[in-house]
Amino acid sequence: MDIFTNGQFLAILGAAIAVILTGLGSARGVGLVGEAASGLIAEKPERFGQALLLQALPGTQGIYGLLTAFVMLNKIGIIGGATLEISSLTGLLFLGACLPIALVGYYSAIAQARAAASAIGIIDQKPEEVAKGMTFAAMVETYAVLALLASILIILGITI
Repeated sequence: MDIFTNGQFLAILGAAIAVILTGLGSARGVGLVGEAASGLIAEKPERFGQALLLQALPGTQGIYGLLTAFVMLNKIGIIGGATLEISSLTGLLFLGACLPIALVGYYSAIAQARAAASAIGIIDQKPEEVAKGMTFAAMVETYAVLALLASILIILGITI
């Protein structure tokens, strides 16, 4: 059997794509906010805690990708015991189920980072307004959560 039509391979590929893309987006996002925060902290080191909160926000998408992969790998038995034999079609379904979080997670982490980096300016001028800056960045999170929910519901709905 060709490896590229093997159901387990396709499912594991989906899990890997979910982890890789969300991880790349989160790493890029956390880095962007860190760059913005560094200038502020050089001048106002007492704002480190607030800046760190903003920097952590784009990291959640990577967690969502990992969670999606864990749920899927658990369902096919890679994690937790007996590995199940799955058809090529089922493998493709699992691969497709991982795409919402993989793609939305990647792009939303970067978009969230841009909002969080802009919020660094808020804590520079009015540190008491940090919650407003966090709210702007957290709004982007909504779409990552929706994609996470979609991926997990699709995975759970696939029958083996």
